[in-house]
Amino acid sequence: MVNNQQNSTLMQDRTEKGKLAMLEALEKTLGVVTSACKLVGIDRTTHYIWLKEDEAYNEAVKSIDDVAIDFAESHLHKQIGKGGTQATIFYLKTKGKKRGYVEKQELDISGEFKPITITLMKDDESETNG
Repeated sequence: MVNNQQNSTLMQDRTEKGKLAMLEALEKTLGVVTSACKLVGIDRTTHYIWLKEDEAYNEAVKSIDDVAIDFAESHLHKQIGKGGTQATIFYLKTKGKKRGYVEKQELDISGEFKPITITLMKDDESETNG
């Protein structure tokens, strides 16, 4: 006969196995939660409860997120190595800011200024005056 203590231990063991399976699935899916949950057969809500309640699980998931970013960065570098113009521009806009690779708009406000008139109208007036 299974007592409450044994039942609690079995549930904890099952939960820990589920967390480990979820972490493996997150690695396989590069952190895509929905895909990982489908692989493991758990609801997304369960994953988010584990994130909230289990610090170690939360840290492990964050680590997997970093792996996914590393993967994307390595792919970006491969594209740059192949001469990918868009990849190069993206990289310089994000990582080359301190060297001046930023997008910014320059406004020339010199010269003569003319007033701007803005007319506000109600919807019913705009139909008769338009």
